[in-house]
Amino acid sequence: MKHDSEANKKNAIAFYRTAYLGDPAGAVKQYVGAEYKQHNPLVGDGKSAFIEYFEEMSASYPDKEIEFVRAIAEGDLVALHTHQTWPGNEEYVTMDFFRFDANGKIVEHWDSIQQVPSYTKNGNSMF
Repeated sequence: MKHDSEANKKNAIAFYRTAYLGDPAGAVKQYVGAEYKQHNPLVGDGKSAFIEYFEEMSASYPDKEIEFVRAIAEGDLVALHTHQTWPGNEEYVTMDFFRFDANGKIVEHWDSIQQVPSYTKNGNSMF
């Protein structure tokens, strides 16, 4: 089965941006398949749990920002590398992985989040 890597990358970004900026129900309706499996231990499994988590996050942190640094697609997977800025200027780097079904809908998600350090031994950026 061949996946449309470019469409999947665009859809992963649009899904994440839509949910992150305050419309998780709209993101799920437009971009998620029949099932949604979540691997982030802080978020429940399924669509409803995803919506609930992002609604709470949006209400608690309305002024957060996100920049999509890069998107990489291979087969049915898309990886997003983001730079998030939260209230108080807390910065985070995230790596999110989305699995797509044959219809180009998101059906599974994994992520890793790390606060951007003020110092690195190597002097290299997280981005």
